[in-house]
Amino acid sequence: MFCVKSLYRAVKVRIYPTSEQAQKLSQVMGCSRWWWNYALNLCNETYKETGKGLSRVALNKVLPKLKKSQETKWLKECYSQVLQSTTLNLTKAFKNFFEGRAKYPRFKSDRGRQSCKYPQNCQVVDKGVKVPQVGAYHQLKN
Repeated sequence: MFCVKSLYRAVKVRIYPTSEQAQKLSQVMGCSRWWWNYALNLCNETYKETGKGLSRVALNKVLPKLKKSQETKWLKECYSQVLQSTTLNLTKAFKNFFEGRAKYPRFKSDRGRQSCKYPQNCQVVDKGVKVPQVGAYHQLKN
């Protein structure tokens, strides 16, 4: 399923991407998962060393440094807002944990269901969905 948000509503659609589009989406979901795990580990290590956690702003400041690093320059290929929304999800997970609504955030596996969020610039157009960096429209089947 794919969710495209409008001003005050969300539209859920099923997409049937081409093999190239599926590969790009898989790559983006992998980047999102890697960033979640990296940021969660960074939060854990920072708390052990200083006794304080990291804010969303502090985590997002790490992203440009990672994109410039030789080992993680592949993160440049991922749509930046996807990684920023992953940071938002992680900080919400910590907030829910500290307020007693959820368990402590866990590391994500490459097994099972994968997901990512495109918070902006997705459009429902002419029986398809336009997704940033994926390019072509996804044909929808009813």
